[in-house]
Amino acid sequence: MIGTARTTGTTGTTGAAGATGAEDTAGTGAVGGAGDAGAWTNWARTVTYSAREFHRPRTREELAALVAGSARVRVLGSGHSFNRIADPGPDGVLVSTAGLPPETEVDTAARTVRVSGGVRYAELARAVHAHGLALPNLASLPHISVAGSVATGTHGSGVGNGPLASAVREVELIVADGTTVTVGRDDPRFDGAVTSLGALGAVTALTLALEPAYQVEQRVYTGLPLDGLDFPAVAAAGYSVSLFTDWREPGFRQVWVKRRTDRPAVDFPWAAPAAGPLHPVPGMPAVNCTEQLGVPGPWHERLPHFRAEFMPSSGEEIQSEYLLPRSAALDALHAVDGIRETVAGVLQVCEVRTVAADPQWLSPAHGRDSVALHFTWVKDAAAVLPVVRRLEEVLDVFDPRPHWGKVCAMPSAVLRRRYARLADFHALARSLDPAGVFTNDFLRDLFGS
Repeated sequence: MIGTARTTGTTGTTGAAGATGAEDTAGTGAVGGAGDAGAWTNWARTVTYSAREFHRPRTREELAALVAGSARVRVLGSGHSFNRIADPGPDGVLVSTAGLPPETEVDTAARTVRVSGGVRYAELARAVHAHGLALPNLASLPHISVAGSVATGTHGSGVGNGPLASAVREVELIVADGTTVTVGRDDPRFDGAVTSLGALGAVTALTLALEPAYQVEQRVYTGLPLDGLDFPAVAAAGYSVSLFTDWREPGFRQVWVKRRTDRPAVDFPWAAPAAGPLHPVPGMPAVNCTEQLGVPGPWHERLPHFRAEFMPSSGEEIQSEYLLPRSAALDALHAVDGIRETVAGVLQVCEVRTVAADPQWLSPAHGRDSVALHFTWVKDAAAVLPVVRRLEEVLDVFDPRPHWGKVCAMPSAVLRRRYARLADFHALARSLDPAGVFTNDFLRDLFGS
């Protein structure tokens, strides 16, 4: 079971967490002393890793030697995973690449940037913007690592915007024998090498495509009804659109519409403009949210929901997310509305976004334009997991694919049927890592081996 068997629950108080789309990476938030087995947790402290050691190498050479000399290795991102995708097991070591030199090499002529894997999007965005360039999209949190985000299929929103992996043009990784392998777009392995779940090696650098810098304005609308919802029109009303609800009533409390100022304005007649700045979670202050009310600003200060200089949440949450065919969006929303009372009892906020199709073999948006339903639950696994199972039952008819770093209860046998290229990916992993150095229980369960 991807989720139930991979999540350790911590019963806690219900906190109004601020990170509604806290995009998962391959987990870090390594908490505890570097010599205490089992002392490391994810950011939300809902998963305690069973690794025997934690390492933060300072050079690539040190990382290569560590990989080559270890029987089991999992590489950590920025800590926003909520399952055991990052856990190497009790015989393995956790490795963070955040200690490697933070490189951001911008090529203005080629409009690309080569960035080391441990760098977070906030730092990358500032460096890129200083050269008059931009990434095509960002996730709702700028605090997440680049390598971990693309490895798990993390995304922002927008009918024309693919996952963050869509910007990748080349991957550099240290494989199991300690050597470096580079996979570019002309390599037949490329579509398996970006959204890779950490199964191929330790990603040390990525090259991303850029475009000229642009400005974005953000407006929030309130009170969008579910009945009569024209989802395609609402989703296309901006460059990036997010719908928020707590499912206590049908419909959406807020709709965040982000418009590039170099593109035409789109009317939004379906809901009323907000009177002032809002936070997606009811009752939370908007001070840590990016500027609203239509004030234009640089792309990297508007596309995320939360400001890079603020910690958006205390971690009092558990997260799940499912990507479904976009054509099924309205039916899926009505299906969730049908169990609204069950969902609302353990929910902080639900965010609905769109993602363009992606060729990456293990992308949750692989081969289909998608709608993403993201759930930020209360931090009480015993209460949340039965609701997750019920939610998956009502969504099953739409062939949902869970985000790789979130909590779900879907049997791996079902999940395997939803990825046509999973066998190709497994073969790629075996070719680069024949001894399974980067394999863990999560991946063995997924592969059925």
